[in-house]
Amino acid sequence: MTPVNFNQLYYFHMVAEHGSIARVSELLHITPQTISGQISALEDTIGAPLFTRQSRRLVPTELGHLVQRYATDIFQLGDELKAVLTQQHSQWQSFTVGITDVLPKTLVYEMLKPVLELPVKLVCREGELTSLLGELAVNKLDMVLADQPIQTGSHVKAYSHLVTESSMAVFATEQLAIELTNGFPESLTGKRFLLQGKKSLIRQKLLGWFSEMDIQPDIHAEFDDSALMLAFAQQGLGAFAAPELLSEHLKTQYNLIKVGTINRVTEQLYAISPERKLSHPAVVTLVKALRK
Repeated sequence: MTPVNFNQLYYFHMVAEHGSIARVSELLHITPQTISGQISALEDTIGAPLFTRQSRRLVPTELGHLVQRYATDIFQLGDELKAVLTQQHSQWQSFTVGITDVLPKTLVYEMLKPVLELPVKLVCREGELTSLLGELAVNKLDMVLADQPIQTGSHVKAYSHLVTESSMAVFATEQLAIELTNGFPESLTGKRFLLQGKKSLIRQKLLGWFSEMDIQPDIHAEFDDSALMLAFAQQGLGAFAAPELLSEHLKTQYNLIKVGTINRVTEQLYAISPERKLSHPAVVTLVKALRK
């Protein structure tokens, strides 16, 4: 049997709904002859009439009612598909990313730069990991950037993608860096140090490293906000640790010098998405750029 022509089926569907070729002609701005011809062609394909005339109305035959039930389902699915595609297209006009507040702002900037080259509006929301994952679960976020993967057994259905890993290094103003370079890392003992707050995973790694190396810096201040810690460091109020991959950026933008690398301490950065296979173009671009 010849495949059903969906244009013909649509004209049949409309006439069955309205009971009049003339009415459908007005609605679709198509001549009655065209509509009538298309329905006749569909009847020829099926091999049986689909309408009978009752007074001035066209009423589906028994076979016509069967065809109409299928046609209704087909075109309802088409409307649903159109709505989904419209919504998806609208969502992809923007890229909303949640950023855990413990991540270094300079690192976040470097991570998100590739997205700015795409024709999307970047929307950044900052907060604690738990609250951001809650927003991800209800589709308010496209992705979350974090310093740790989603925990096993989490009630949020999401997937962690390791996008980059960097060894940590100590940075300071040029004057302070001169004092600390010789004899590093033992030179940190007794010197002012700016430490990440208790919410940061890297804090525990740094404290473990200090203990292992028998280094006792003067923890002068602690910060949940990495931007505030950077401001203090710029004023020479202490050295601090940051991902080594930011060395050039910190030097050119903030005049902060790398004192030395912290052995065996790394910061891992994860993109957490609601899907195992990444599909949002901004997420795909971001992850590809970071993995390079």
